[in-house]
Order: sequence, then structure tokens, then C-alpha cells
Amino acid sequence: MSAPERIPPRSVTAADAGTATAAAELLARGELAVRGRIREASNAALFCTVSHDGREASCVYKPVAGERPLWDFPDGTLAGREVAAYEVSEATGWDLIPPTVLRDGPYGEGMCQLWIDVNPESELLALVDGEEPGPGWKAVGFAEVGEGRTALLVHADDERLRRLAVLDAVINNADRKGGHLLPTTDGRLYGIDHGVTFNAEDKLRTLLWGWAGEPLTAEALDVLKGLRKGLAEGGELAGRLAGLITAAEIEATRARVEALLASGRHPEPGGEWPAIPWPPV
Repeated sequence: MSAPERIPPRSVTAADAGTATAAAELLARGELAVRGRIREASNAALFCTVSHDGREASCVYKPVAGERPLWDFPDGTLAGREVAAYEVSEATGWDLIPPTVLRDGPYGEGMCQLWIDVNPESELLALVDGEEPGPGWKAVGFAEVGEGRTALLVHADDERLRRLAVLDAVINNADRKGGHLLPTTDGRLYGIDHGVTFNAEDKLRTLLWGWAGEPLTAEALDVLKGLRKGLAEGGELAGRLAGLITAAEIEATRARVEALLASGRHPEPGGEWPAIPWPPV
């Protein structure tokens, strides 16, 4: 018997979109086999393989039954929010979130997402001495590093991170930590862990504040215009989000897109909610 065909651990561009479609189909229809638990996760997150019709991939399965209750998000909704974040990412054309589906599994309904192998040599965040970031870096803020010392937290001035900052502003990501950034050896960047998104109240918490207040790129403005169209009543994206998040949350997403287009700038911390998630990594 020949070995099963492996699905590459990444999303894809329009040029090879068949791979993304195949990955999503495999995640949705394949047989899940639990191989272990990801202990660092705050909610139940299981490392699995999924196989169907001679194809196989590694994935993460997060059952709704394993979600920890939160005071500011309805119980049992985090998996749907992860899938909704993927749908918005796909609508941008930026491929910033791995293929993600909502499906039944060994422990009930949950989110299933393609596993991403990370490039350990890629550096996106750093703590540096001094009050200004060096060339190629953007300042986030000062952090205590022990023994009464502080250091400047910086992130790379990277086009991929800048796109992700725009996506986070649209989906109202309340938990963009450093550990949720997955660079790959082929030069791609993915964001994961989008369970606390799409709240109707402003809850943006992120390490990617380096562009706060700066003008959005022309590319970002074009993407936001596309999202405006997709989120309109009867729009394709609005239809995909229905059932994953509430009508009020879809309306709030429309409002965030409109606000970004009206200002033409990256958002700034609002002051009514902690701007940086804790722990930051």
C-alpha cells in the first residue's frame, strides 16, 4: 500500500488555490485521529491527523466542549469565531490564517485547522535597550524585564505583520500575542488562535501597535473596500459569517471596516481596554 499524500502545512495563493480547497475539504470530511494535547493552550486543543481518500494532514482540533467560559464572550462560541476569522482572512486574499473549518469530531463539534510548521530562525519580536527602535523595527512600548530594568518591545517592520494588523482591526482581535505569529520557511506568515474576536464592543488587544495612527497602505484600503462589499446585506462574506457569529457582530464588523476607510489610518489604542494582551507571548 502506498503512503497517503500529505497536504502541505500552509494556505496558498490564487495560483494554486486548488490546494487550499483540497485542504479545507480534507479537514471537513476526513477522519480525525487524536495524537496528543497541546498543553500550552488555555482551552482544549488537540493535535490530530486527518485522513480521507488517500490524503492526510496534521491539524489542530478544538472541541467546543473544551472551551473555557469567558465573562465577555457567550459560552460555546469560540470555535465559530475561529472559522469566521478564517473566512474574513480568505476574503482579503492575504491568506493570513490556515484553512479552518467547523466540524464534528471525537469530542463533539469543534474547530479544525491545518497545522503549520514554524521557521524557528525567523525573528518578529524583540526586546532592545534604548528608547528608539533600530532600522527595520517598530516600537510597541516599554516592558519590565526584571531587576528594575526596562526594555523597549519592538516588532519587525514587516509587510506581512502590517496586513495582519489590519485584519486584527477588522475582526476586533482581543488576543494577538507573539506566540500566535507563525512564520514559515517559505516566507509566509500565519496568525492563529482567533477565538476571542468579533465582539461588538471594542476589544482590540495586540502587540502590533507599531503602525498606530499611520496611514493605511493603498493595498489595505483596496482590501477594505472589498470587505465592505462582501459584508453588505446579501454579500457573500456576510452569508459565510451568518451562523458563525451574531447579526449584531456582523454589523459591528461592517462598522469597523467603515471606520477604517473613513480614517484611512491604522487604529490607535482606545484607553478603555488594555491595549496589549497578557501574557504578551
